[in-house]
Amino acid sequence: MVQFKLPKNSKINQGLTFKIKEKVNSLKILKVYRWDPEKNENPRIDEYELDKKKCGPMVLDALIKIKNEIDSTLTFRRSCREGVCGSCAMNIDGINTLACLKPIDEIKGDVKIYPLPHMKVIKDLVPDLTKAYEQLASIKPWLQTNKNNQNSSLDRLKIKKQSPEKREKLDGKWECVLCFCCTTSCPSYWWNSDEYLGPAVLLQASRWVNDSRDEERKSRLREINDSLKLYKCHSIMNCTRSCPKGLNPAKAIADLKKAIVTDL
Repeated sequence: MVQFKLPKNSKINQGLTFKIKEKVNSLKILKVYRWDPEKNENPRIDEYELDKKKCGPMVLDALIKIKNEIDSTLTFRRSCREGVCGSCAMNIDGINTLACLKPIDEIKGDVKIYPLPHMKVIKDLVPDLTKAYEQLASIKPWLQTNKNNQNSSLDRLKIKKQSPEKREKLDGKWECVLCFCCTTSCPSYWWNSDEYLGPAVLLQASRWVNDSRDEERKSRLREINDSLKLYKCHSIMNCTRSCPKGLNPAKAIADLKKAIVTDL
């Protein structure tokens, strides 16, 4: 019988424990994934005890308190703290989400925090999103003009108006903050990330395809009309379940497939 073994350096060890000296009634324990590429050591799980009464309500508040007051070596991304930038995306309590939008009180028991799954880890809770951003750039996420429709260079300076009805077609798409929670929850992306664009990028593609001001709708559809780029989506719906902004990438992908059939 074939036996499969994980590499020795993939085993996650028990790490350090940081306890509160005084007795508290609102104790919360955070179990955080730690890995430092500069050290020849396996990943570990460090445990931090916090007094919830002396901490903000969100998981990001707890991480910032740990960083500032307990363990300055902890590394994670964060910026706006308002669910707008997408920087603090991580796996919390088994679900990909934004740490700034996840209330601590929603989590029963210990708070388990890992980096986004199936991505290379740069350090601790920081994933390497290089490939994801390259895929985003490939769909040309900006308004394009058709050069054949331009009579002069002044045409480029004309205001492109958009009716409220046409603007509504972008709702549910423009709100994406590119946190990649959906992409890293998608099994199809886990196994085909070299070619499959993933839910977040395809949601962005849908946003530009449906913008009435863009003049390259058909060329955009032709570009993504590919068995690997688009059709590796099997409507598993993990993307929609994990979106911290409540968006529906699965529907956007289905709309792209429909548009290819009807428009090309």
